[in-house]
Amino acid sequence: MQVSKWGNSLAIRIPASVTEALQLKEGDDIEVVVADTRMFAIRRQPSRDELLAQLKAYRGRLPADFIFDRDEANERETELS
Repeated sequence: MQVSKWGNSLAIRIPASVTEALQLKEGDDIEVVVADTRMFAIRRQPSRDELLAQLKAYRGRLPADFIFDRDEANERETELS
């Protein structure tokens, strides 16, 4: 990949193999993360529907003996403030 000037910014072209692997299409949001001093990673940000699907899938994964205590949760939030 080559870094090019694009207005006041620098830009790179993402190779087709990367766009296919990440299932990117025009208009998708991505996140570029610095992995090391000379390395970075590209991640496709999940869509709203994908995030909702992940939340729905997570619901059944709490331990069987888990009990939500609203008072305890409120106490912890007060301690953090």
